[in-house]
Amino acid sequence: MSIFDSSIAYSASLLILALILELLFGWPAALFERIRHPVVWIGALISFLEKHFNRASSSEKWRKLCGMLSTILVVAVTAILAWALSTTLPNNLIGLFVEALLASSLLAARSLYEHVYEIFRELANNDLTCARKALSKIVGRDTQHLDEHAISGAALESLAENASDGFIAPVFWGVLLGLPGLAAYKAINTLDSMIGHKTDRYKSYGRFAAQLDDVVNLIPARLTALLFWFCARMRPSFNAIAAQAKHHRSPNAGWPESAMAFALGVKLSGPRQYATGLSNEPWLNEAGNPPGVKELGLGLRLYSYAIGLVFVAIGMVWVVFSLPYLASHPTQPPKLAFVLTQPPLPELPLLSLVASSNHGPNPARST
Repeated sequence: MSIFDSSIAYSASLLILALILELLFGWPAALFERIRHPVVWIGALISFLEKHFNRASSSEKWRKLCGMLSTILVVAVTAILAWALSTTLPNNLIGLFVEALLASSLLAARSLYEHVYEIFRELANNDLTCARKALSKIVGRDTQHLDEHAISGAALESLAENASDGFIAPVFWGVLLGLPGLAAYKAINTLDSMIGHKTDRYKSYGRFAAQLDDVVNLIPARLTALLFWFCARMRPSFNAIAAQAKHHRSPNAGWPESAMAFALGVKLSGPRQYATGLSNEPWLNEAGNPPGVKELGLGLRLYSYAIGLVFVAIGMVWVVFSLPYLASHPTQPPKLAFVLTQPPLPELPLLSLVASSNHGPNPARST
């Protein structure tokens, strides 16, 4: 059983603690050396299934079926394991902390900031070579010949898109469905990043994974755009952001990228070079200026403001879903996520003697 009667209230407290842990510590390198990372475990299962069931000699129909079944299996195994851990942990502060530690490993608020900040630092030092190298860690395009504007634009696009995929979406599903929902989302997102490509190898096998990823990111992507828009003092109108988002090749990524472009007054997306050739993507906010190192720094600040707003939003969710419980238990102390419920105190002999001599009821016990 959870500490709260309301599962969403408990999930909200879990996500607040998980976010604090992730922002303060990330996933410690010593822990990674010892046990790796949950996403690495998920990736290993995906690779194993893909190696055995995505055979070039098989028909397209068979590869689609195998891809769908493999995707369902990965998501189900991940969610069931997370559910088993969540229900097995003790119903106290220690259990909450351990569960929050596990949940923090599936969030990427800090790691995203660190990766983009590394690019910003190298650009600020006028080191394009190191900036390109840092950028290559988070984008799939060819970075070898990019100038400052192209590097800054690619970094801002990655910051905007991954703010949704790596931060807002996991929090959204975590609040709704707890650790199992958070883990299931991370499995879907990892599947999409590994096999959800339109190459000859993955276009059939990874099709279902890519479509599922589009579905689970539908709401979070728009929430991310809304956050950026709000942090930018609601300029321009949200309709302008929505109109630009439709030009993007992705049904979801265009929303946060468009909001970021308008918030900073720059143009994003546009043509880019991949190993497979030139991708002639349309511009978002084409009338904007080319982004530079200054705009990249402002983008990081905007992202930081969005993180703060997420804390406020989760806190509001906690309050809203805790109120019915508090109202329906007026004579019992609330079982707050951060307060241990005290055991009943033994009745003192002196109080019993006084109560019996006054012929009144025994005093109520503490709970």
